[in-house]
Amino acid sequence: MNRPLDLGAPAEFRRQRQLDVLIPTRNRPAELAVTLSGLAAQEGVPDFGVVVSDQSDDEAAYLHPAAATMVRALRHRGHPVLLTRRLPRRGLAEHRAYLLDRSVARYVLCLDDDVWLEPGTLSRLVTAIRELGCGFVGNAVHGLSYADDVRPDTHGHYEEWQGTPTPERVRPGTPAWDRAQIHPAANLLHVTEKLRLPAGAWRAYKISWIGGCVLYDRAKLVDAGGFEFWRRLPERHQGEDVAAQLAVMARHGGAGVLPSGAYHLETPTTVTERDVEAWEVVLTESDTPQPA
Repeated sequence: MNRPLDLGAPAEFRRQRQLDVLIPTRNRPAELAVTLSGLAAQEGVPDFGVVVSDQSDDEAAYLHPAAATMVRALRHRGHPVLLTRRLPRRGLAEHRAYLLDRSVARYVLCLDDDVWLEPGTLSRLVTAIRELGCGFVGNAVHGLSYADDVRPDTHGHYEEWQGTPTPERVRPGTPAWDRAQIHPAANLLHVTEKLRLPAGAWRAYKISWIGGCVLYDRAKLVDAGGFEFWRRLPERHQGEDVAAQLAVMARHGGAGVLPSGAYHLETPTTVTERDVEAWEVVLTESDTPQPA
């Protein structure tokens, strides 16, 4: 029988530490348990906390026995965990903004609730953002059901950064925008295999955006506006992560990190009403000349 689960106290959680992992979730108890299990197995980054914000239609996903056990495992390993509910729903961007406001950590990892991280992933991402000094780094998620579906025509979009990533203004219709083709299916996994990197080595490469697993320098994310653009969006939108990353890249630069230790669980989305692309709204506003 599952015992009552301590949800944690926001005031106690919101303290200075190296890293907080921010997980929004809805109607995904099994997937959330897998995501938390990946975090519980991470080593090399002892100072990280986890915030889960639930918008499930019924009982919170973290109350499922499997997810609750992983919460307890994280706490047993010394990682504070804050469990919250954010209702009524006001859209994906507002949910991200709410999660970001729970943290004052040096770095924040925006991690989707359907992504498993292999051991060593957090350590590699933290090492990368420290060495690169940019606004964010990320691990594109692999879809392992596509492991045998090799698409060499996409591999040409892979381009490594030579030195520190510089700010970029990435827009539709440009070669930089087409870099997104390297991330679907298992394309990045195939590029990684061809590079034959020695154990422990990693590379930073140029991106348009990354979905699912993105580590931000929190101060630089806030400097670029965070997710506060949610106030200008209708509730039924998607692409809020793209909008935030484009803003951070324009000011501070960003990079993908290879190899990726992020694996997509390939379960159906719980965001079925997607009337507006958040990045389209934000880009239109930012690219519109302002009155003198």
